[in-house]
Amino acid sequence: MRRPLLCNLIVASSLLALSQLVTPTDAAAEARLALVIGQSAYRTVPELPNAANDAKGMAELLGNAGFNVTTAPNLSQNEMRQTISDFAGKVSASGADTVALVFYAGHGLQIDGENYLVPVDLDPKREADIPLQGVRLNDLLNTLGALPTRARIFMLDACRNNPFPALSGAGHGLAIVDTKAGAPGSFISYSTSPGAEAEDGSGADSPYTTAALTVAKQPNIPIEEVFKRIRISVAQSTDGRQIPWESSSLTTDFKFFGDSSGQPAAPGANSMALASTTRSVADWRKDLQGKDAKVAYDLVIADDTVEAYQAYVELYAQASYTPRLRTVLERRRQMLAWDRAVAINTRASFEAYLANWDNSDLAATARRLLLRVQNRNYSLPVAAAAVPAPIAVALAPTCPCTAPSTPATPINPIVAPVIKKRVDDTPPKRKVVDTPPKPRRPPPDEVVERAPPGPSPEAVGVGIGLGIGLGMGMGGHGGGMGRGGDYNRGRY
Repeated sequence: MRRPLLCNLIVASSLLALSQLVTPTDAAAEARLALVIGQSAYRTVPELPNAANDAKGMAELLGNAGFNVTTAPNLSQNEMRQTISDFAGKVSASGADTVALVFYAGHGLQIDGENYLVPVDLDPKREADIPLQGVRLNDLLNTLGALPTRARIFMLDACRNNPFPALSGAGHGLAIVDTKAGAPGSFISYSTSPGAEAEDGSGADSPYTTAALTVAKQPNIPIEEVFKRIRISVAQSTDGRQIPWESSSLTTDFKFFGDSSGQPAAPGANSMALASTTRSVADWRKDLQGKDAKVAYDLVIADDTVEAYQAYVELYAQASYTPRLRTVLERRRQMLAWDRAVAINTRASFEAYLANWDNSDLAATARRLLLRVQNRNYSLPVAAAAVPAPIAVALAPTCPCTAPSTPATPINPIVAPVIKKRVDDTPPKRKVVDTPPKPRRPPPDEVVERAPPGPSPEAVGVGIGLGIGLGMGMGGHGGGMGRGGDYNRGRY
């Protein structure tokens, strides 16, 4: 009896081990690569000690979550570009089932609507130096976005205050980045709202990284829910002064810890599905009606939309959270308008922005970009006028022998009337006078032709001969005794 039981246990254990080997785990089916950049030791401005701590903590968290982590602290411009290129090479070699994550802690700037990561060797003397000395965020997004990956995640703790005196006219915080406008499968998170500044924090880590290190450890939480909880935590720890923001075009599920199947997300489970069912202000009023002000506040912070904030400030006008949310709502509307103006990039778009936000921190930039597009628009008519009018090549003669007949409608209506007038005004060499000449008497010898009736045959013969002779001699060029004869006699 014991031997069959022992055999059954051995067989069951073997089958279990075999099933684990044949069926890959989620971690084995999904490659995870992370790049962690911490910019702390800036050379021309005060250091950011928390940035180094933030990078160290995130590198440890991501390593525990199954990521192969590349750490890169205190990068110059050339080093940052090379590091991003090398990381993109690793992601490309890893294959399409790769989740690529980039965490950046340090300074970030927006110049003329473009976001820039700040190398430690940045030393600008004017705003125009930033494109030359910084690293465009779009270059990072586009480099990884061009690779076939399962997901791309960007976490930017980069919205701290602007420390460069030469950039006093630059806008605060970072401009909006819409991941849905690029390659699908991207997720980007800011440590605070677009156009706002993040706090460095009084502890070892910034408020954003502190919340991320706590919330992301919780198992089996989709990434969208993770960052909603991070937003609520940061808003609470900063008394509403800092509210993180994100944009997502993910098409698969992702969890830092726990089961992350990598399969297409269920309807309504990801941010793309949520974005397609954005609720109106009226819908939010119904949802918030009757709720405690604190509960309603957490709900609208988690959603982080203009409609949710608008409904809250209308329903809870006397709540202690309302003044802060009014500021957030106003700034969000302004940044959305700024994003549209820069994206359209026309005179009308910048004039529309200035009509509503003439006193904002981005007004000076808007006026500069407006002048730029005005100069561009004014130069277009001059260039157009310099271009010669098109010629119908198919109708143009190629040589004198193939010159076409004059068409009924002139090819060039501007030139045709001038040609017609010149032709009509040119008089012929021998112009015929419309007034008929006065009749003149026939010469005396013509009386012979008008002989009286009944002449003799000799007289008739003489008359005929004279008539023929006179007619042929005097009208050879004119055809007879008409006006042609007068031309030949030299009267004209």
